[in-house]
Amino acid sequence: MIYRHAIGNVSFAFDDLRDLLAKATPPRSGDRLAGVAASSAEQMVAARMALADLPLTQFLSEAVVPYEDDEVTRLIVDSHDAAAFAAVAALTVGGFRDWLLSDAATPAVLARLAPGITPEMAAAVSKLMRNQDLILVAKKCAVITRFRNTIGLPGRLSARLQPNHPFDDERGITASILDGLVLGSGDACIGINPASDDPVVLGNLVRLLDDVIVRLQIPTQSCVLTHVTTTIKLIEQGCPVDLVFQSIAGTEAANRSFGIDLAMLGEARQAGLSLRRGTIGDNVMYFETGQGSALSANAHHGVDQQTCEARAYAVARAFDPLLVNSVVGFIGPEYLYDGKEIIRAGLEDHFCGKLLGLPLGVDICYTNHAEADQDDMDTLLTLLGAAGVSFIMGVPGADDVMLNYQSTSFHDALYVRDLLGLKRAPEFDDWLVRAGLAGADFRLAGSDGLVPEFASRLIA
Repeated sequence: MIYRHAIGNVSFAFDDLRDLLAKATPPRSGDRLAGVAASSAEQMVAARMALADLPLTQFLSEAVVPYEDDEVTRLIVDSHDAAAFAAVAALTVGGFRDWLLSDAATPAVLARLAPGITPEMAAAVSKLMRNQDLILVAKKCAVITRFRNTIGLPGRLSARLQPNHPFDDERGITASILDGLVLGSGDACIGINPASDDPVVLGNLVRLLDDVIVRLQIPTQSCVLTHVTTTIKLIEQGCPVDLVFQSIAGTEAANRSFGIDLAMLGEARQAGLSLRRGTIGDNVMYFETGQGSALSANAHHGVDQQTCEARAYAVARAFDPLLVNSVVGFIGPEYLYDGKEIIRAGLEDHFCGKLLGLPLGVDICYTNHAEADQDDMDTLLTLLGAAGVSFIMGVPGADDVMLNYQSTSFHDALYVRDLLGLKRAPEFDDWLVRAGLAGADFRLAGSDGLVPEFASRLIA
């Protein structure tokens, strides 16, 4: 179906829904690289005006990737909740934006609506929104998950403690864990990106994290971020796996490039559930995504990268995860060129994930060859904190020495919590007090003599 809109005496035509969504997208280098971006500001405005008039029901009859060619499309269509969608079924995309910003869209209403929203609907309405709109609506979307603690409660911000080491050295990893714990990070999880894919090394890392958590009685969960097939084998060998990790994307072909499909993710989830290691919940999956992943695999089907990213959230939603995060600036400037594009993408991803009912966190990051710096990350961190982001990364010094990119530090988490009056997961905050790392008001104890005692317990 061809979509048209005129601006003055100039008429713009868009070949199909896929083309309309791409041309309505805010500028970014990945869409320019793919050849799907608007060629002018006038064309982008015309696409947005045509999109604003489009009924939401059109997304249920026109797929951006054909149903018969793609299992992610089939998942989106076959799992759509028509009863939940009924609340907004009469709206256009522009009307949906206005409704989301209204007082009618309460947290409870948005939670009921989530199963009725498709990723393409979420992506479409985000393209009509200013940054402040993305922040305001995402703030109203409360998504709560549990394993050994509770993530996503209002007024809370969790942090993944990311103690990566370029040689997977257990002493170096332990030192980073100590650094993060005494600075109040680790309630989302303690998660290592391993440098090695040797199952022996990976098994040792899983056992190291489990030993720290058990010995110190920390109400959190661990994760070694390796391929799901490797994690399944570790589970079969009796390793104490908490969370099962996998990178995912928004098309079947892109997921195939990661060596996965939906059936494999289902098998991995069942393997994680079989261990019954959660104490207060059974959300066992941890997914990471990122705008540009489908394009980098030449598996985007001509769909703009932000819509592809939103489709990845349908994959995540199907497996009831504890954590999902967009590694927003990690893939590089070929996809998000500078700080402005990274900031916009981070807000879009968080909004779309929350609207679709996911516990969305963001790895607020950039590579060293991007036109961005830590001031840009401070801006995005502050905006996401205001938007109610579920969790962020905690990396020693914000500089990941294994993955070679810049992220957020333990101190950055302290900053945004102090600024906005946010607490950690309640079980983790209570543990910090019991461990002597925080006072009764949950403020960190600092270097008052308690930290050395705690360090000796960790490294004993």
